[in-house]
Amino acid sequence: MLWLLFAGATAFFESCKDIFSKKSLQNLDAIFVATALNFFTVLFLSPLLFFIEIPEIGQPFWVALVGGGVGNAIAFSLLMKAIQLSDLSKVMPLTSFTPLFLLVTSPLIVGEYPSQLGIIGIIFIVTGAYFLNINQRKAGFFAPLKALGNDTGTRCALAVAFIWSLNSNFDKLGLQNSSPLFWIICVYAVITLLLFPVALFRAANFKQVRGKTLRNLAVMGLFNGLTVSCQMTALSLTLVAYVISIKRTSTILSVFWGRLFFQETGLRERLLGASIMVLGVFAIAFSQTIG
Repeated sequence: MLWLLFAGATAFFESCKDIFSKKSLQNLDAIFVATALNFFTVLFLSPLLFFIEIPEIGQPFWVALVGGGVGNAIAFSLLMKAIQLSDLSKVMPLTSFTPLFLLVTSPLIVGEYPSQLGIIGIIFIVTGAYFLNINQRKAGFFAPLKALGNDTGTRCALAVAFIWSLNSNFDKLGLQNSSPLFWIICVYAVITLLLFPVALFRAANFKQVRGKTLRNLAVMGLFNGLTVSCQMTALSLTLVAYVISIKRTSTILSVFWGRLFFQETGLRERLLGASIMVLGVFAIAFSQTIG
């Protein structure tokens, strides 16, 4: 069960990364923070290249690197915007929509249809999203779901989940034509290069990157580096579906952190909603392992 330890650590470090992302976004631009996240992740992970064997790179690797770099550059920018505009406890559970989008897009792209258990997972995820905004229920039965579209932050988070569902194809292609750690370092480096010119236009942000702000950015990147390292280790020990399912429990932790560090309200309904959504992720993951 060593994989469970690393998968659990992945979830914990992921939620810690979200804390420092939120702290950094109180003073800095979303794209600037997204750039810093990727830069510091590469900075902390790059020394590992001296201890691993450089893999043989297949031709599709370069296509995956460009596609994954562009997609993730957009996704990270939107994610930071979502965290900046909305409560951490509201937007992070919405990343659980990624496997739902995969079940919706897979029939269109590769002709794969969800099983009965996968459909149950979809119902759980949508139900959990409903409970995230259950306080809107007095405005009508569908008001909690409509609220997802009325809030800019949640719209950004849903867009991130959708982009990640498409980007999983590039990740799979990149991993098949290199190695896990090498792929992660390369794709984070490309994302940094793509975002850096945009960050330069936010020149005023550079003047604020010192002291506590710099520490927050560095710690954010460190936690993301730890997240990726633990995730890659867990993936080497068990099935992808199991690891990603455990990783998504980070959304439950983010609900707690939102209350503890940022005094966000609605802890009970958001915790319930996030928990139901994670159960949906588990159902979809299990359906993939037996399908």
